[in-house]
Amino acid sequence: MGGLPAGKVEPVEHDYVQWERRVDAMCVLLWGLKGGQRYFTVDEHRRAIESMPPAAYDSLAYYEKWVVGLAQCLLQRGVITSAELARKMMEVENRG
Repeated sequence: MGGLPAGKVEPVEHDYVQWERRVDAMCVLLWGLKGGQRYFTVDEHRRAIESMPPAAYDSLAYYEKWVVGLAQCLLQRGVITSAELARKMMEVENRG
């Protein structure tokens, strides 16, 4: 987590699965990096990720943390409501 000592980072190339690409694209759009409306900043997103409880932070993969950070930022900024998020999560879960 931010500011805590960590082991050596081994940069490795890997193929991204479709959902990871979509999460990355959503961030680019929501940060306003392509000239559109900025809903929140990269720093706000990073703060949301680094504010996660240690157990949650340690149990999630890289882009899973991004999803949690996105949700937190969108909720905090009032872009979505918790009811809207819950409804969409149920829709996705029911897709099977």
